Amino acid sequence: MKSSAKKVAENNRVITAHISTLHQRLYHALNLGLRCNSGSKWNWQCTDIEIQRLVVRSTDAFLDCISSETANHPIVKDSVTDMVGALDFILQFKNESILRLASHVALKMVNVLPNSILKAHVLDLVHPLSSLLSSHQSQVSVSCAAALSSILVNLSSKSEREVWEILEETKAVINIIGNIQDFSGGHKPDEYLQEMVSLLSQILWQWPASRFLVWNNAKLMEALGSISLKPDFSVKVIVMQLYSAIALCSYGVKKLLKDGESLLQMMVHCMSGTPPIQLEGFKLAQSFAMSEEGCSTMMKMSCEPLIKAIIGGMSQWSLLSGKLVKGQMPLLVEVSRLCMIITRWAGEHHTYFWKLGVDRVLLNLLLNFHETNQPWNSVPLIEQISIAAEGLNMNVHLPLRPYIWEILGCLAAHCPEDLNPKKHGSEANINLLIACACLTLVDTIHTSLQICQNDNASRFGNESACRAVLLMIYSPCKYIASQARLVLSKILKPNGKENLKCILNTLDAASSGNKFGMPDNVQIFVKLMALACYSGLPHYRKHLIESQGIKTLLAFIKWWLCSPVRMKRFNVSRHLYNSFNNKTCCYDHAEDWEGEDMLLLFSLWGLAELIRHSGYVENQVGSFASQIDFNEAELINLLEGICTGSYSPGPRWYATYILSCFGLYGFPCEHGKRIGKALDEKEHTDLKIVLANQEEYLRVHGIIVMVRCPSLLPLKEKTSSSSMKEVCLSAHVDQQALLKLLEFVYSGYLQAEEDLVKKLKVLARHCKLQPLLQMLHRRSPKWNTPFPRFDLAVALGPAGHHFSDVILEAKADEQADWACNICSLLVPHMHVHKVVLCSSCDYLRALFQSGMQESRSQSIEVPVSWETLRKIVNWFYLDKLPKPVSGCLWNNLDAEEKLKELQPYVELCWLSQFWLLEDLHEECTRVIISWFGSARELSVKILQIAANFSLWKLAEVAAAYMAPSYQRLRNSGGLEALDEELVEMVRGASVQLSREGGQHPG
Repeated sequence: MKSSAKKVAENNRVITAHISTLHQRLYHALNLGLRCNSGSKWNWQCTDIEIQRLVVRSTDAFLDCISSETANHPIVKDSVTDMVGALDFILQFKNESILRLASHVALKMVNVLPNSILKAHVLDLVHPLSSLLSSHQSQVSVSCAAALSSILVNLSSKSEREVWEILEETKAVINIIGNIQDFSGGHKPDEYLQEMVSLLSQILWQWPASRFLVWNNAKLMEALGSISLKPDFSVKVIVMQLYSAIALCSYGVKKLLKDGESLLQMMVHCMSGTPPIQLEGFKLAQSFAMSEEGCSTMMKMSCEPLIKAIIGGMSQWSLLSGKLVKGQMPLLVEVSRLCMIITRWAGEHHTYFWKLGVDRVLLNLLLNFHETNQPWNSVPLIEQISIAAEGLNMNVHLPLRPYIWEILGCLAAHCPEDLNPKKHGSEANINLLIACACLTLVDTIHTSLQICQNDNASRFGNESACRAVLLMIYSPCKYIASQARLVLSKILKPNGKENLKCILNTLDAASSGNKFGMPDNVQIFVKLMALACYSGLPHYRKHLIESQGIKTLLAFIKWWLCSPVRMKRFNVSRHLYNSFNNKTCCYDHAEDWEGEDMLLLFSLWGLAELIRHSGYVENQVGSFASQIDFNEAELINLLEGICTGSYSPGPRWYATYILSCFGLYGFPCEHGKRIGKALDEKEHTDLKIVLANQEEYLRVHGIIVMVRCPSLLPLKEKTSSSSMKEVCLSAHVDQQALLKLLEFVYSGYLQAEEDLVKKLKVLARHCKLQPLLQMLHRRSPKWNTPFPRFDLAVALGPAGHHFSDVILEAKADEQADWACNICSLLVPHMHVHKVVLCSSCDYLRALFQSGMQESRSQSIEVPVSWETLRKIVNWFYLDKLPKPVSGCLWNNLDAEEKLKELQPYVELCWLSQFWLLEDLHEECTRVIISWFGSARELSVKILQIAANFSLWKLAEVAAAYMAPSYQRLRNSGGLEALDEELVEMVRGASVQLSREGGQHPG
């Protein structure tokens, strides 16, 4: 009680008599109005303008006296509800004579009151402020925009949905866009533009649905282009911030980069400006480079200037008393992150990085070495390692090290094979960088083997160094690869074998399920990378094989496949996480090479190197049967399962690489397996391949050969329209090699003995089948290379029409103006190929073999819409559905447009069930269900359509999504369009939900 009394006394001393007086005046003014009960709260009301003015001025004066010490006092807290209520009414009353002062006071309130107090009143403020953004009084709209920006910066995730609904209702984004366009053609102050653009940027960051309205507005994009030409750097900063927010959407990136030379010139120019504008320039370039397509487009227009700006940004730093000058580290982090993102993608820009001395820049950042002319290359290796160790121990620019390792690793992975450091004068720098990375790797191995090791920051940062060394050891550049192996072998020498034994023991324990003393998944991840590095060193590779390393890795892989441990890399390497990660929309992200399968990738990587160099290749699995717990067929099935499964590209590449060691070459997949069956069947063949001086010939399907191996066809045969053509090959072509090549052409996969492989290499080289040639030569997979798809999409283009032997017609009740440049048919249709249809669909195969009229017809009527027909044909030829509309594009469709997008998938769901395509049926169902969460208002119509098609499982899902709204829908008449059986289905789902006490599914 005494302590409580002391607190009260203290607070009373803080609240001065002047503040108490102002508080009394505030409530005297408020009491002149009325308090009305709106049901959930009491609202202040008064239509008298002079009383409103008195209330606003009293509120203004009271806010002026609030400080950080008094902000949380009860007298302040108890006044907030009444002040907000009064301002809410006055702002919504919209009397022009008082709006300017009222909006100014609202801004002051937002800036003065702590967020902990204000958050309960956010919705009361957002509505009136948002509705006044269209005010013709510039100062009013500026104050409202500034207040909203402050509110949104501190907005809790719980309030985001309600705030967005208010912004939609008041058309906030549309009004802001109009204001920016007005600025570009008027005489409003720069403050007006800055507040509008800042608020729009904040909205785009928080709500993806808002982005469509911006990037799809051609006049706004043109206005922004004009505004960005203003010489004022502060204007350029906010415009680039807005561009970065627009680029969170992939469509926004395409809009910005379309004819974007002037934008990129401005961006690069800003990179050499003052730090604030440099920072925004580097961030904007990061947003463009998030996807390979965006990075490629940017590089085509501004490669060399951009790389020069990056090198310049990474070089502009200085030390004061051994520390970076204040403000330089954030800039170095952003430019290093940009360099890391760009070097991730392959391309000509890598040549410019080496040409402009990226090795020198990285070494200076890592070790603070400016004496670049010192002849380090003439220094013995042991001394180079000593110099690197001494430099690392100085701990210069520690926050930058993870980025340096990432950049170094990516440069090594994409380095040209013939790069000659001696020619470029960079040999010494590269040698020291390699030594630094190898030293960090070995230190990481030692640290990870300690019993107690809780230095998370260190192990997270050093993971990138381990990756850099791995990528250097397996670099396409012969110099970098050989130097990395040499240096790492030297550094490992004292304790290399002992550490290797500990790593193997750890992996054995993990695969056995022994949890006692087990390190966490991050440490296992680092150990697997270290093991893959060891596997690239001839001396340690031999020791690994002798120590039953193959058995250890196989056991670990088998354990992982049974109980997958998924890990996202940015959870392991925190420097990879940035503000873009969870904010993007509409991106068709190419899957990361390792994805969430990092443990699988690096265990396969190490295994591949051990098997490849074990000397067992010729004798296959039988030679090391003692090291594995399953036979050859089981091992091959395991590897093929990885290739055909839904794993990331990296593990699939290494599984194919290992398979090549056992005489299995190519890229097994379900689609190829289906099409491959046609090779042994003579139905629908239309091409003879005749070997010179031989009477025998091979009958094949011209469309498959044209798409998969066009070099086998003479040019005149690629567009043949005759029923059967002949292609004569040289007498030098071996028949067995040709048969095996056709096996790959049809299925993407083949098996061959070593003596036949030599002939296959010649034939594959002549036919320009580079992926197959890589496998035949057993070359290591190149980092970040996409996994080859069995894709027949070209067959649907003009070249494939000449091989078409059947037409699929959609329903004729749409596309009235349909015209085809191949035939005179006036209904929507597609020219397709029986060999593909029969291989992909047992129903169509039976139809064509039935002898019925349809089997002899040149066209087949399919009772679905044109969009549905396109999708199922896409499935037959590409083994995947087209990407459905998503992101901000989907969010800005109205209900009818959304239904139009959904309906073809429902139709396809029915057709796939009728045509016995189980995989397609499951995929369609998954796509439709994924849309229910964002289009629940369509559930009634989807339920009816599903019922019309007798898709009862889908109907049950739709009913389950409607269950929480059953009472509302029934009372409002929303269920009247449904028959009694369907209404009962929804009611039953509602009853079930009530019993379980749950919410809607998903």
